[in-house]
Amino acid sequence: MSLLTNVMDHSLDEGYAEAAARKKAAGAETMPRTLWTKLGLAAGLVLAALVVTVGAAQARVAAPVVAKEREELIDRIDRETSAAEELEDSIDELRDDVDARQREALKKDGGGKGELVGILAGAVEVHGPGVRLVVDDAKESDHAGDGDARETSGFSDTGRLRDRDMQRVVNGLWESGAEAITINGQRLTALSAIRAAGDAILVDNKPLVPPYTVLAVGDGPRLSTRFSTSGDGLYLQALHKNFGIRTSMHVEDDVRLPAAPSVIVRTAQPSAEKGTS
Repeated sequence: MSLLTNVMDHSLDEGYAEAAARKKAAGAETMPRTLWTKLGLAAGLVLAALVVTVGAAQARVAAPVVAKEREELIDRIDRETSAAEELEDSIDELRDDVDARQREALKKDGGGKGELVGILAGAVEVHGPGVRLVVDDAKESDHAGDGDARETSGFSDTGRLRDRDMQRVVNGLWESGAEAITINGQRLTALSAIRAAGDAILVDNKPLVPPYTVLAVGDGPRLSTRFSTSGDGLYLQALHKNFGIRTSMHVEDDVRLPAAPSVIVRTAQPSAEKGTS
């Protein structure tokens, strides 16, 4: 009976009772901590909202100032662009005036050979019989070739015309009797340079795009025959045979060549005036 009485009086184990008491005591202690955490979180949210509100207000106040500065910057760019365009137009006008004065000086002071000097110097436009020579890269110019003479000389063959090839073509036309020459509309003078920049050919620092159309003024049939049988003409034929460079030449009754954009005068001497001692 005493056992039954003990069980009825102590239905919960003492260990469970102690654990429940500890949990209750711990809950009492953590209640203030939870409250402070909530208060801190609320304060942080209020502060963040305040910062966002102030930032938005400042942005709204600064927006007109930024828009005004942007408009001023755009206006300044437009003014500077207009000034640059005016300067370029002025340069073009002065260049045209200088070229016209040079041509007039050649006609006036060149004597009986003034016109010929102007033609040879590239200072005047010229037209007359001649030849049209069109040179183009090979059809498969993007594919590198196998080992060959051009590759062993420092150039990998891509079926493209080189600056040295164009130099030989032009020199061969001069030697064959050409009086004036253009390449893709670019007039050649005694000071013209044909160079390379990568795979591009430059004439007086201006890049050319294939196909290359070479116009030459002279005795058309005679010029064509002499060039075709010259060493440079045979060299061009070898490029066609060995590397696929495409070429064609036709005699023209009338070809028109523009004047050179600018004729550079390296040296000049005043003419002797009569009646001076």
